[in-house]
Amino acid sequence: MKKTIFSALLLAGLAINAKAQDFPEDIKPLVTKYACTACHKVDARLVGPAYTDVAKKKYTNEKIVELIGAPKPSNWPGYPPMAALKVPKEDAMKIAGWINSLAAKSKGKAKKS
Repeated sequence: MKKTIFSALLLAGLAINAKAQDFPEDIKPLVTKYACTACHKVDARLVGPAYTDVAKKKYTNEKIVELIGAPKPSNWPGYPPMAALKVPKEDAMKIAGWINSLAAKSKGKAKKS
C-alpha cells in the first residue's frame, strides 16, 4: 500500500515538472490527463523511453494501444516496467498516431556523435 501511494505521488510530481510544451496542442491534454508525461518525453529518456524511440520500433497504432493497456516489459529492457493504463481507445489511438508520426520527423535529424 505504501509503495502504491509513493509511486502515485512520484508520478504526480514528475507530471507537474514535465515539459508539456514539447507536445502538440491536440496531444498535450491527453498525455497530461493520463500522466504519460510522468515517465515519457518526446525526444529524451526519462523514466521510460522517449516517444521518438517508441516510434522507431515501428509498432502499429493498434499495437501501441494494446501496449498502453497491457505493457510488455520485455520490449524495453533496461527500463522499469510500465504500469497498465486505462486509456479509452479513442484517446489511445490519437496518442499512438502522434507517436508514430515522430518516426518520419526523426529520420530527417542527423545523429549527434
